[in-house]
Amino acid sequence: MSILAEFGLPLVLLVLPAMAQDGAFQGFRPPAVPLIACDPYFSVWSTADRLTDRVTTHWTGKPQPINSLIRIDGKSYRLMGKEPEHVPALKQTSVSVLPTRTLFEFAGDGVKVRLTFMTPMLPDDLDVLARPVTYITWDVNSVDGKDHRVALFFDAAVSLAVNDRAQEVTLGRYRENGAEVLRAGSKDQRVLERWGDDVRIDWGFLYPAAPENENGRAVLSSADAAESTFVSTGTLPANDDLDFPRPSFQDTPVLAWSFDLGSVGTQSASRYLLIAYDDLYSIEYLFRRLRPWWRRNGAGAADLIRDSIAGYASLKSKCESFDTKLIADARRVGGDKYAVLLALTYRQSLAAQKLVADIDGTPYLFPKENFSNGCIGTVDVIYPQSPLLMLFSATLLKASLTPVLEYARSGRWKFPFAPHDLGTYPLANGQVYGGGERTEEDQMPVEESANLLLLVAAVAKIEGSAAYAEKYWPLLEKWAQYLNEKGFDPENQLCTDDFAGHLAHNANLSIKAIEGLAAYSGLCARTRRNADAAAYRKQAEEFANRWMKMAIEGGHSRLAFNRPGTWSQKYNLVWDRLLDLHLFPASLANDEIASYEGRQNQYGLPLDNRQSYTKVDWVLWTATLADSPTDFENLVAPIYKWANETPSRVPLTDWFDTLSGKQEGFQARSVVGGLFIRMVADKDAMAHWDSGKH
Repeated sequence: MSILAEFGLPLVLLVLPAMAQDGAFQGFRPPAVPLIACDPYFSVWSTADRLTDRVTTHWTGKPQPINSLIRIDGKSYRLMGKEPEHVPALKQTSVSVLPTRTLFEFAGDGVKVRLTFMTPMLPDDLDVLARPVTYITWDVNSVDGKDHRVALFFDAAVSLAVNDRAQEVTLGRYRENGAEVLRAGSKDQRVLERWGDDVRIDWGFLYPAAPENENGRAVLSSADAAESTFVSTGTLPANDDLDFPRPSFQDTPVLAWSFDLGSVGTQSASRYLLIAYDDLYSIEYLFRRLRPWWRRNGAGAADLIRDSIAGYASLKSKCESFDTKLIADARRVGGDKYAVLLALTYRQSLAAQKLVADIDGTPYLFPKENFSNGCIGTVDVIYPQSPLLMLFSATLLKASLTPVLEYARSGRWKFPFAPHDLGTYPLANGQVYGGGERTEEDQMPVEESANLLLLVAAVAKIEGSAAYAEKYWPLLEKWAQYLNEKGFDPENQLCTDDFAGHLAHNANLSIKAIEGLAAYSGLCARTRRNADAAAYRKQAEEFANRWMKMAIEGGHSRLAFNRPGTWSQKYNLVWDRLLDLHLFPASLANDEIASYEGRQNQYGLPLDNRQSYTKVDWVLWTATLADSPTDFENLVAPIYKWANETPSRVPLTDWFDTLSGKQEGFQARSVVGGLFIRMVADKDAMAHWDSGKH
């Protein structure tokens, strides 16, 4: 079946240029725009309205300049970056962030330019999704009926391969199957020896490459020499700068390309290059070094570049189809504004994670807790990011859970509840949060135990089998027993919203525990543990009834059982729908949605009555409780408005103030994958993507 027939769309939405001109996207100003979005280290963004307004940066905000120029009939213009400042910017007419691509359009001097950044994160092909590769494509055509002489320029600073500017770098070049390949990396190559939050990679190598048939020229040069030569002549310096190693700030070394398009008429002239990063080893898990997924069978940088060039045309077509299908489906499920938000968050969520292979070839997916504490494999990050994985790939969902479950049963973890994290990215050598492996201080026992029970149950539902759960049954049984004893009326402890501090008798956390027990009951039923299934179901139902009596007050529920006059988002209630648990009456969700209507601020619904801040993922989970599309869209509209207007120009934060729109903390995190939860709740959307096959 064609996409057109499947979704009943007018043809205009299926044409790439028309999608770029779509009003829902054209009226939207992203807080930051993904350019290169591959993993927590290889991630470059534009944080301005126009691509020429600011230097491009790593998601942490540190400068990582990539620049582009165009020369039209002997006159040069900037397309990307602030340098050279004396060169004027070609007018940017639009920007559209789609799930796998970012499209910029420019116009001037009789010429139209489309600049496309494509990272083919296709969930049905993990080999492609895991490649640390972004394609940059220029399409140029005349719009005034005349032919124009056109040349293009691109450079990437070597700062993409170091943590700080003082580190020394080495550069080189070679050819691979006719392709021109440049390379840059740190001199010291201290593989996996740097960890933490606000850090960048300083091992492995950066590789810009262009296929032989693009007729490009490449040079290793200082930025000034490369850019000034192109501006004055339309080409590059004749010789490489070979004064290496040297600090990355000294004469600002770049890897530069130029393309002479010749005379360009109304027929579009196109050129592309790819930019890749081979990190050699990606993660240390329980003190063993793991290769990135694409390297698991012995592939190296040469294979990565060769395969990426060979697959360009096919991947371009697949990305266009994927984007069209996903946007159409999101529109059907949640409306135009919801579709824009999903397009914005798709790459960000996946780019905050790294897919690697364990020593036996098992896929492991590790999220980094960006601008929070730098933790790796955090369970209450996996939990909110899970809807994206649930929708597209059960394999990826299991890949995020398996390292945690293996650690929990390794003997290192001594507690009767689930762990919080696996370490500090990229070292997953054991929990570091709170009391770590030593004490129960500042742990999240109810939170993480229920999270894992719910997510393992989600795997079973998607796959139609509890085979995965069986592998870890003693853990699941232990955590269910813990929730049975401690979950209904939680003690004074942290939950995933740990920035709000400890809270006893947390009514939303209680819901999570109750849903977790019911999820475990369902797993027992799937594995023919019928007595346990009945017992845990009965207990969950009894807890749900008690919850209704203790939490409900005046048509809504309290923040905590012992706090009258309070309220909070009950986003954990969404599992009643996702797993078909039916523990709570439908009236509870309806009453909660109705009670939120008068509590919204300009930029959305606060997390609870204590502060005006919120979490974007939880707002969408809460909105998914709504039966009415109008009620859902009423909760989504302020989030769209916030993303469009926030003064915090960073890769989308998930924690912000609903009055000012300013970032409270966090940015570029994988938890924005939680916005896909409305799609997971839609049976048709789940059927369209059939994540159980991937």
